[in-house]
Amino acid sequence: MAERSAAFEPIHVYTDMAIEARDIVRGDAKEEIPGVRVKESKSNGVVVTEVEIYEESAERLMGKPRGHYITLDVPTFKDRDPDLKRHLMARLTDQLKELFPQDTRHSVLVVGLGNWNATPDALGPRVIERLLVTRHLGAVVPEDIKNRMRPVSAVAPGVLGTTGIETLDIIRGIVNEAKPDMVVAIDALAARNLDRLLGSVQIADTGIHPGSGVGNRRSGLTEESVGVPVIAIGVCTVVQSISIAQEAIHQLANQLADDMAFYDILKQMAPSEQRGLIDEVLGSRFAELMVTPKEIDVLIDDMAEVLAEALNRALQPQLDASEWA
Repeated sequence: MAERSAAFEPIHVYTDMAIEARDIVRGDAKEEIPGVRVKESKSNGVVVTEVEIYEESAERLMGKPRGHYITLDVPTFKDRDPDLKRHLMARLTDQLKELFPQDTRHSVLVVGLGNWNATPDALGPRVIERLLVTRHLGAVVPEDIKNRMRPVSAVAPGVLGTTGIETLDIIRGIVNEAKPDMVVAIDALAARNLDRLLGSVQIADTGIHPGSGVGNRRSGLTEESVGVPVIAIGVCTVVQSISIAQEAIHQLANQLADDMAFYDILKQMAPSEQRGLIDEVLGSRFAELMVTPKEIDVLIDDMAEVLAEALNRALQPQLDASEWA
């Protein structure tokens, strides 16, 4: 097994997606990475892929903490099909229900990470705007509803550049005072694959490291750092320009396969050599650019609606939607 794992190399591309990290490490290999388990299913246009990283060696190769990562892929979400939107919300609800204890006395703090003034980074705050917050309602709702209602609190702490305070410090302080049993962190993610822009949702039980996908790592929100379990929910909203260039080179090689000389040159280039070529063409300034769809405003609102509705249903399984409308 040790000899086989030596064929895999660690990734050197920014991505928040565990499924992409796995694909990058595997490359053209047909065998699974040692220390990784993958399961995939598809229903109503939604592809669900579960990636479990369970060995330290796989953690080092993929650059992701050991744990479970669930990705829901809907590449055509940008078409704004209402039926597909409902299917995604239903599958997301089912996945989240499995992560939350059935006991509704189990309290949850939902954290909307990101900058509400920058649309690609505003997903977290926009979900918080639509979330059913109940922690303060215990004394005013009927006893029947109170016994079926989970205490849920929420906060959108902003970003360091706006508040001057590390997000971790804010959340740690709230957890110490409000004492939730669990934290759910929502954030915008960086992807490598263009098809994942506003088309992939990742759920992870490992917590979250804000900014890691764009090379701007902040202090992580994890069970170790805040003292309670942290579930991370993220949606891909940006892709690095160098990833677009690498995809263009790959497509060019496939299109020019008949020109064997040029094809061989491109196919034989290692990822590091491709990166060097792209750096020469794009320059250091352009290579670090992050790209987002032109319809980002409406797509962020659509995805925020999906996430908020799924969270409301998963957090309040004993309440009917009419009771919180």
